[in-house]
Amino acid sequence: MADINHVVLVGRLTRDAELKFTNAGLAISKFSLALNRRAKKGDTWQEETDFFDAVWMGKGAEAVSQYLLKGKQVGIQGELRQNRWEQEGQKRSRVEIFVTSLQLLGGGRGQAASAEPPTGETPQAAPGGPGTSADDFNDDIPF
Repeated sequence: MADINHVVLVGRLTRDAELKFTNAGLAISKFSLALNRRAKKGDTWQEETDFFDAVWMGKGAEAVSQYLLKGKQVGIQGELRQNRWEQEGQKRSRVEIFVTSLQLLGGGRGQAASAEPPTGETPQAAPGGPGTSADDFNDDIPF
């Protein structure tokens, strides 16, 4: 059986992405995500934040890096990679998310994401959404 290394995260950028290029011209964009979660401590729920470093390489990283600004909400898919090195005689390591796909989501830097559909399009109601009644469903469901 093969091992699985797949990560999906949605969070906000903690700083503007850093875009650099290798000697061969490969674009490398580095950024950090903050993800909020709730944890129960004693009898109360508290907000906690986790921080993750991410690396995205290639043409996609070069094209989108200018939009990866502090506070922007993004969704990423990728895999965990552990970098190891030695510094001043001490062994060091760092786990980063190697991004394979990125989706720009909400606004950032005071800009809210638009809730309106693009011109010429109308929003579609989801099945089971508001305005749906039990009579709207097909009774021939086999289960």
